[in-house]
Amino acid sequence: MRKLATAAAAAGLFFGGMGVAAADSWHGVALFKTTGARFTEGKYKWEPAEVQQGAFHIKGRLRDVGVDDNHNVYLQVKVHGYGWNRFDGVQKKDVWLDKLVHDGASRYTNTAEVRVCQNRGSLHPDNCSPTRSYKRK
Repeated sequence: MRKLATAAAAAGLFFGGMGVAAADSWHGVALFKTTGARFTEGKYKWEPAEVQQGAFHIKGRLRDVGVDDNHNVYLQVKVHGYGWNRFDGVQKKDVWLDKLVHDGASRYTNTAEVRVCQNRGSLHPDNCSPTRSYKRK
């Protein structure tokens, strides 16, 4: 009887741990796109509070698809309503981004917003994709 109870407790801890691991696993994001810019193969996850202050972790491929327009592209991410963090691409190329964004004043980040933009210079406003919001569950 004692062996059965020990085995049941071990199985419960094992499967409970699997649930925690799944909660912190990578989630796919839909394609972000605007004229001349794409963010593809995107994934995100919420880091635990003990890792990188519970940061919003995003990765994917930032693509300059307007190769003849001479404009650069960038990804913007913000957390908790703070200002945008800008991660630049390379003109006429694809770059792989793997970035952490967190709020240094709190133990973990609860909300994040993401968009991809094309830098059209100082005389024209940049064009950006619609902003998508993410919440920690």
